[in-house]
Formats: sequence, C-alpha cells, structure tokens
Amino acid sequence: MRWLLGKSMKIPTVAEALPGSDGYRYAIPDRHAVLGTRLQPPFPEGIETAVFGLGCFWGAERLFWRIPGVHTTAAGYAGGHTPYPTYDEVCSGRTGHTEAVLVAYDPAKVTYADLLKVFFEEHDPTQGMRQGNDIGTQYRSAIYTTSPEQAKTAGAALAAYNEALATARRGSITTEVAEAGPFYFAEEYHQQYLHKVPNGYCGLQGTGVRCAIPAGA
Repeated sequence: MRWLLGKSMKIPTVAEALPGSDGYRYAIPDRHAVLGTRLQPPFPEGIETAVFGLGCFWGAERLFWRIPGVHTTAAGYAGGHTPYPTYDEVCSGRTGHTEAVLVAYDPAKVTYADLLKVFFEEHDPTQGMRQGNDIGTQYRSAIYTTSPEQAKTAGAALAAYNEALATARRGSITTEVAEAGPFYFAEEYHQQYLHKVPNGYCGLQGTGVRCAIPAGA
C-alpha cells in the first residue's frame, strides 16, 4: 500500500513537468523473467503491442503475462511529459506518467479485444486518480493505443463497459484513452515483480461487472 499524501491529483503541464534525462539511468533486463522472451523491441514479425495502465504495475503486468498468446510484457511509464523518468520522479506526481504495462502479443492467438476485456474486468476503471489504496496520478486508468484499429476497438469497449457499469450503479469510467506516446521501461526490480516476490503487494480489484465487446469493433 502506498499512500502519497499531499501530492497533487492534477497531471502537470509540459512546462510544469520535471526535465528528466536524455537516456535511461539504469539497466533494463534483456529477457522476461517468466516467458524468457526479449523484454524490449525488436519483437518477431507479426507481434503487435498494446499499453495499459491499471494502477500499480506489479499486479497489472502479471495479469497479462499469464494470457496465452502474449509474447512478452514489461512494466514502465506512459502518458507523461518527462523523458526517461525514474520511479521516484513518477511517484512525485511531477512527470505526468501513469504506471503502465507494455503487452506484446500475437493477434493470431489473442485479440486486442481479449486484452481489453482483461483490462476492464480486472481493475476498477471508475476511480479517477487512484486504484484502491494507491492514490495519485501515476495510478490512473489508461489505454494508450498503437493503431487506428486499436483506437476504434478501445472506444467501443469503453462505451460498452460504461453502460454496464452504469447499469450496475458502479459509476462512470474515468479511463484515459489516447494515442500511445513513448513507453519508458521501469527499473529492473519492477520487471515481473510478482514472479520474483510471489507474496508481494497487489492492490488490483475488479468491479465484478462483465461485458461483451461489440463484434467487429
């Protein structure tokens, strides 16, 4: 549980964000600790990528690496302004990033709609700048799309789940949906954290609301 008292719940502007760096200030592992695949591109031909923010990235990454058809996953930072941020900088709320998971997947084995179903059903997308007891802009719900097709499917999924959540009186979705910008890999100890620390912290909790994503979306 990480309470970040006194931190702004407002995403900083570019002018307000920390300056960051021109490169990583730490080493990134070559291989996924569970899947054995490359953590960073280039990926094999036909592999597509998706980026999701579901709160703390430890539990979120584990959700996706367990899905058949997922080639690799990585914890990192997305949706912000500061280049090559560190975890401490992201935690300050002054970079604009949310904790995110990069998912590289084989669309012949698992569809983007399948991944979206996991996304919407395994966390609470109505909580704004928090997820459970994790509070701050870095824990906001987010979908960062990497193609026009993903954007279309994400929009249809959001509308469907918004209706289902409203029917269940669970509130409105606050998920940020935007075109993916740079994804910055998190420090080595964050990568596949819950494989390395099986009893480690995971604050993810779904709403219990299930929904079908419209066919052809």
